[in-house]
Formats: sequence, structure tokens, C-alpha cells
Amino acid sequence: MGYIVEFGQAIFQFFSSRGGVMTKSGFEILLIFLLVYAFLRLLEGTRGEGILRGLSVFLGVLAFITVAVTHWFPLETVNWVLTRMAPVVLIPVFILFQPEIRRALIRLGENPFFNMFFRPHSHFTDALVRATFDMARDKIGGLIAIERQVGLSSYVEAGVRLDSEVSLELIKTIFWPGTPLHDGAIVIRQQRVAAAGCLFPLTDNPHFSAEMGTRHRAGIGVTEESDAVAIIISEQTGKVSLAVKGAIQQNLDEKDLKRALEDIAAETPVRE
Repeated sequence: MGYIVEFGQAIFQFFSSRGGVMTKSGFEILLIFLLVYAFLRLLEGTRGEGILRGLSVFLGVLAFITVAVTHWFPLETVNWVLTRMAPVVLIPVFILFQPEIRRALIRLGENPFFNMFFRPHSHFTDALVRATFDMARDKIGGLIAIERQVGLSSYVEAGVRLDSEVSLELIKTIFWPGTPLHDGAIVIRQQRVAAAGCLFPLTDNPHFSAEMGTRHRAGIGVTEESDAVAIIISEQTGKVSLAVKGAIQQNLDEKDLKRALEDIAAETPVRE
């Protein structure tokens, strides 16, 4: 570790002696960039990645407003509030509204052009829709989450990893009553079944009907915590629902579900 520190100091002294202030500033910017990049790579594929992106946007806008007010406009009262009161007020606000702020930061961190989970692929969509409604006709309950930009790695790691192709036989076998994994959820990543037996957080939104079961609340909950899409099959009624961004569409038929999945898939390209 000492060799790395000495090497960094040597590079810093080399650039400082040859380029003055500009070279020194450039080196500092490069160092900060590398640290931030390494941190982002560490968070890649987790919910923290989306939260950090949203937080970066928020802090960037806040910093710009603060600089604009303090240096460009003679607004003394606003300047005082931003520089003195804001830090004191923000801490309790973040503590009190932590779940709501976390979800808002995830939404803010979603790029509207790059927040989709797969390219339109008729074979994949057809297989998923066919499996969904075959289960619905037999009244086999199921919950299928499709990962998009915000990773679901924490749920995948807690479940049973599969990394298998999407097929009617596999999905129906997983959710068949009495099998060890039927009470959990499936996570689909890059058009493959990444894991089964996954457990999602339940929504605490009071606006949803109290008659909604655990499976529906878990499907909504995972779309509140991430940008995933959740397909829910009710074992009581055989009805199919689709949850997106904390909202739910119920009583879908095969055409409705296929159209919805294709519309979402067409928004952005596959994650690399």
C-alpha cells in the first residue's frame, strides 16, 4: 500500500513542477474522476447505482443554483437561506422521508433514453406471454420481475440462481404449487431467467386495495424500489396484472400484455 501512495505522490510532484496550477488542477480532476468511476463500477447492477445517479443530478442542480444566487444575483435573503438554513433543514428531511426520497432519486437517475431492459424480441416476448397466460388459465399464481437499468442483483443473490432460457415449461414448473420455489418470484435479466425464489419488498402505499394479496404488493413494491416491470398472476382469479413504476394495470389479456411489453422494450436498447 505504501508503494502505491509513494507512486501517486511522485506523479503529483512531477506534474506540479511542470505545468503549474493548470496541470495540478487537471491531475486533481483526473484523480476525482477515477475515484468516482471506481465507485460507480462497484455499485453497478445494484439499486445504489440508480440512487447515486439521482443524487448526483440533485446535488449538481443544487450547487448550480447556490452558485448562481450567491455570485450572480444580489438576493441576500435567498443566499442566507441556501448557505445557512439548507444544510440544517435537509438532514431531518432526509431522515424523515428516507423511503420517498430514495424512490425519487431512483426515478431521477433514470435516463429516459437508456432505461430499458431489452431490445424488442418477438420470440422472448411471445414465450413470456404464453407462459403467463398458460399459468393464468390453470390458476397458478406467479410473480415475474424484468430487470431494466436499475439492477436487481440483491434479490438475485438472495434467490436461487438459474441463468436459463425463458420457456413455458420452466416458468410453469417453478410456480407449480408445492415446489420449493413457487412462493418466490422470478427475476429476468437480459431475456434469461436469472434467479427464482426471490423475495421482494411489499408496497406500503395505502391507496391500493386492502384486498390485494402479498404477491401483488410485492410486485408493486419492487417497481417502487427500482425501474423493473413486474407481471403478476393471481392464483385465486387467474387474472394477469402488470406493475410499472409503483402503478398497476389489472385484468390484462394476451394482446394487452404483449403490447405493453413491446412498447416498453422499444423505448431503449439493451443494457450492455
